[in-house]
Amino acid sequence: MSDKTKELQEKALKYFDEGHNCAQAVFTVFAEERGMDHDMAFSISAGFGGGIARTQKTCGAVTGAVMAIGLMNDKNHNSPEEQKEAAYALVQDFLERFTEIHNSTECSQLLGHSLKTAEERREAKEKGLFTNVCNRCVKDAVGIVGVITGIYTFAPLNP
Repeated sequence: MSDKTKELQEKALKYFDEGHNCAQAVFTVFAEERGMDHDMAFSISAGFGGGIARTQKTCGAVTGAVMAIGLMNDKNHNSPEEQKEAAYALVQDFLERFTEIHNSTECSQLLGHSLKTAEERREAKEKGLFTNVCNRCVKDAVGIVGVITGIYTFAPLNP
């Protein structure tokens, strides 16, 4: 793993620790690499936390990574079909690697705890689930995206 990927992992964990959700933390570090304003990136990804709006479906770190892969996958495609196929291949690779590490991409299975009510979220926080489980998911998601996209080869969107 490159030093740049490690730097992005640390930055994503900082964003998560500051109160941004898992999807925001993952997506924003890559969006900033491409020259996107971080406030815009936070806004775009805001609804994906907690397994998409706390529904505990697909993990926010995973959805943030999928968006980041799409953003990073813009080089040398001759057609929309070619671009989609390249993105699909990268996302499938990401999902396989993430699942190898965490055995799931579903927030409910990763946390093993409901987040539907304020009380349940408080309990999850007290149990350290956000610190222990979500931090690992954020860090691993950024690391996997960095490895499969070769982030160091991408230029900003707006040079």
